[in-house]
Amino acid sequence: MSRKQRRLSLIVFVGIVLASATGLVLVALQDSIVFFNSPSDILARPPAPDQRLRLGGLVVEGSIERLPGEIVRFTVSDGANTRQVSYVGVLPDLFREGQGVITEGRLQPDGTFKADTVLAKHDETYMPREVAEALKRQGVWQGDKSKPLPVSPGKPGS
Repeated sequence: MSRKQRRLSLIVFVGIVLASATGLVLVALQDSIVFFNSPSDILARPPAPDQRLRLGGLVVEGSIERLPGEIVRFTVSDGANTRQVSYVGVLPDLFREGQGVITEGRLQPDGTFKADTVLAKHDETYMPREVAEALKRQGVWQGDKSKPLPVSPGKPGS
């Protein structure tokens, strides 16, 4: 085997090892990667059954419903569509209607999003980057104003 052939064989071998390592890392991370979606994204591209995802948007005015057993239902909107969210637990102190929120959980067969984590905005000027980008895509972004405008319910996503 000539020197050139050995070098080529070594390069091919290293390439195969790197591709295999990359594939193994991606397979290992597949269960822990959680993608962000707006209500419109979920309507356009429904997630796979039992897939974890993040749902973000603004909490619709008048949509918060507190039920016995720390069950809370509310609606998240991106201005064009909405998604009903169900959460069991104590909500963050800064959670309120008309504010940005990101929930993490799974979409149920009935179209309700069952959240196991709820993240609320931090202060008067903060909005999660993903939520702001989704609102800009929908054309409802109002800039960096300190007080959010009331959120219209939009079309139900389920």
